[in-house]
This record gives sequence, structure tokens and C-alpha cells, in this order.
Amino acid sequence: MLLQELQNGWKIINKHHLQKDYVFPSYQEALRFVNLIANLAESEGHHPELILSFCNVRVSYWTHKIDGLVESDFIMAAKSDLIYANEFPAN
Repeated sequence: MLLQELQNGWKIINKHHLQKDYVFPSYQEALRFVNLIANLAESEGHHPELILSFCNVRVSYWTHKIDGLVESDFIMAAKSDLIYANEFPAN
């Protein structure tokens, strides 16, 4: 299963979407992550739901066209983890 290949923290919710919460030391860092994910989404043409709250960002991926999960959702989740690891290594 593709979920096993992702970093810790990703969950499949209701067999419909992938979801993970990322934690940051400040609101500014959380907002910077949101902007990095937004840039990735634009370049890939695959847009997640992003929820920003103080020092937390919830990222959810699913493919709207089929209203469920496909391989590209897992790829985008992995790319989100790479952004987090590379841009916020202290977290």
C-alpha cells in the first residue's frame, strides 16, 4: 500500500483523502509552509486543501475528479514531506 511509503503522520480519512498535520514554532513559519505547498500545487496542477491555524497546517489531498484517492495524491503527499524536511529541518 502506498500509505506505508509516506513519512509518519499521514492518515487515510474515510477511504477518501490523505491528511497530515504539520507543526511549526511560529505562525510565520506555518504560513511560509502554506505558500511553499501552494507553489508546488500550482506547478503540479494538483491542489490540496490547506488549513492554517496558528502554528499548525493541516494538508489534505484527494483527486476531485474522482472524489477519491489516486497515486498522484500519494506523490504530492511525499513531496509535501520533502518540503517540510528540507525547509524546516529543526521541526
